[in-house]
Amino acid sequence: ASYEITPWPRNKAAPPLSLAGLDGQPWQLARLKGKVVVLNFWATWCEPCRAEMPSLDLMALKYEREGLAVLTVNFKDGAQTVRRFLDAVPLSLPVLMDRDGAVAKAWGVNVFPTTLLISRRGAPVGIVRGEVEWNGADGKRLIESLLAV
Repeated sequence: ASYEITPWPRNKAAPPLSLAGLDGQPWQLARLKGKVVVLNFWATWCEPCRAEMPSLDLMALKYEREGLAVLTVNFKDGAQTVRRFLDAVPLSLPVLMDRDGAVAKAWGVNVFPTTLLISRRGAPVGIVRGEVEWNGADGKRLIESLLAV
């Protein structure tokens, strides 16, 4: 897995995030304040995204009791395409639908996968561009440092 981590720009506020899930359920980032949030932007055509999904799912289950929420944001794929992907790679994670790419653009996402790390205060702290093995040493270090605060 190859990735790079950059800090979120100091004086930049988090863009609002309000999307419907694949199941139609509305999601708002603001409602998750108090939890550490991992916000993963992905697409079905992105091979590193596909490879990363199972480890994201396992990480979410492992750290759920400690206050971790993992949300995936699908970039511009249709609902049928996403459902076919989930038939092949079953996930327990919510899949939010960024149908026109506006949310990805607002968050500055132009590489897939891109994962935003958001503190319990609701403030983005880091941008991870590229595939991470979330259950490996690097992934654990990233998440456990956020959960410790």
